[in-house]
Order: sequence, then structure tokens, then C-alpha cells
Amino acid sequence: MVWLAVRIVVYVIVGGVGLIAIATVASVLGPMVALDLYTPPVAAWWTVFTAVVVQGVPFLLLGTLVSASIGAFVPERVFSRLLPRNPALAVPVAGVAGAVLPGCECASVPVAGSLMRRGVAPAAALAFLLSAPAINPVVLVATSIAFPGSPGMVLARFVASLATAVVMGWLWVRFGREEWLRLPRTRATLGASGSRWRDFGAGLQHDFLHAGGFLVVGAAAAATFNIAVPRSVLDVFTGSGWLSVLLLAVLAVVLCVCSEADAFVAASLSGFSPTARLAFMVVGPMVDLKLIALQAGTFGRAFAVRFSAVTWVVAVASSLLVGWWVL
Repeated sequence: MVWLAVRIVVYVIVGGVGLIAIATVASVLGPMVALDLYTPPVAAWWTVFTAVVVQGVPFLLLGTLVSASIGAFVPERVFSRLLPRNPALAVPVAGVAGAVLPGCECASVPVAGSLMRRGVAPAAALAFLLSAPAINPVVLVATSIAFPGSPGMVLARFVASLATAVVMGWLWVRFGREEWLRLPRTRATLGASGSRWRDFGAGLQHDFLHAGGFLVVGAAAAATFNIAVPRSVLDVFTGSGWLSVLLLAVLAVVLCVCSEADAFVAASLSGFSPTARLAFMVVGPMVDLKLIALQAGTFGRAFAVRFSAVTWVVAVASSLLVGWWVL
């Protein structure tokens, strides 16, 4: 038993470090090869693609570790004791609980799927999925560093993100349908092996490989947008307050910046209003291309399309209201 646990830990560490090393080397060699072939756009595309993957892989690994641990070691009765039985009351509790997981959106999807498998109400698990990458301490500290002397921006991000997560949970309680959500079942033989460590290893392997493929798809889409849209087009929107908010909300979807780093990107967009930059930070951890791809692979395409579209609208509205109130 001990040796099995040690082997799993070693495989996880070696696999995670190996993937990051491969992606890092590829990010260096890829542009060099592309430049040798006289294709600078390919070099730029490869740089953006590998940057998104390198940002996402460590947190995806963290998420699958937590997901596999929940599935193998945490009894179902734990969640029934921690969360209220009423889904409408469980939503804000789960939203606030998202503050304890220091990870990005790549980590939140497999964790939310594992919570659903353990009997947590989908509305509460979805509220956790949205809040965890947006209001955890790492993100808030990074925001305070990116916006020195602006505690209002940190407060605005926390309030707008938490409000979006809770509202989306309540909307699912009221309007969500079971046929829209494909509950994740990573393996039909969960617990059949008789060993929790074997279940943990099987769940980790399946979740990481399954979600990793969709992370790659989202990264490729984000890189394509970065190359296809000229920067001069973006400058047209900076003069209008409303258009700038909508533009940065759309950019947050397609740029796929990790939630631990998006505050620094937002701070660099000095030509935009504080509310527009707030929208960038609120929308990004909840709706981006790689997250949509991960949701589609985990919960089904029908869910991902509906949930992402409504989340984007609620996040923009929350950013506008909180920005007007705080900023």
C-alpha cells in the first residue's frame, strides 16, 4: 500500500514536471523553427499557444489531484454535512468556499465534476466552479500587487466575481434542466478495485488526460485569435466607455490568461477605463475558450454553450454595477 502511494506521487511529480518541461522547450524551439522557415506568424502563434498551455498545466494538474482525492478518499456524507440541503442555500456557501482553493479555471472544472459525482447539488458545484479561480487569496493578492494603491479594485473584483458565481448558481436552481448537464462519470468501476489508492491513480490519470486535451484545444483557439486580429482594430474601441467594457469582456474570453496573471494584463491596459479592466478580470476566470472546451468535455456541449453564454452576460452586468458603485 505504501509503495503504491509512493509510486503514484512519483508519477504525478514526474509527469507534471515533464509536461511543463516539454511545453517550455517547445515554446523556445517552436518559434526558432518557424523563423527558420520564414513564417513569423507561425512563430507568434506557437509562442501564444505554449504560453497558455504552460500557464494552465500546473493548475490543471492541481485540479485533477484534488478531484481524484475527493473521489477516492472523501465520503459522501462529508458534503451532506457541510452544505445545506436546500440548493438555493447551498449556492452562496459553495461560492464563498471557492476562496480556499488557490487555483485557476483549469483546476476548478475537474473539482466541480468530482463534487457532483459525490452528490453535491449541481448548482452549488457550479457556483464553486466559477468562484474558485476568481476570489481565491492568490488571485486577490496578485490583483493588489498589479494595482498598487487601489484597494477598491481588489474589493470590486471580489464582490463582482462572487456575485456572478452566486447568481449563476441560483439561475441554475431556477431554470437549469437535467438534460442540459451530462454528469461526469470518469470510470464505471469506481471503488471496484477495493483500494482507494488504485481508485485515486485511475481517476487522476483519466481526468488529467481527458481535461488536458480540451486545454490544448482552447489554447489553440486563443493563439489563433491573437494572430488573426490586428491590434489597430482594438484601438478603435478605447474611446467609448460601453464599447471598451464589451471589448475587454470579449478579449478575456479569447486571450485565456490564467486568473493568477490576468490582473497584470489588465493593469497594462491603461488606455481603458477601470470598469472595463474590472470586466476583463471578472469574465476571464469564468468564461474563456479553454474553459469552454473543458466544460464541454466534462459536462457536455449543450451545457457549455448555454452556461458560458449566460455567465458572460451576468459577469459583464456585475462588473458594470460594481464598477459604478466602487470604482
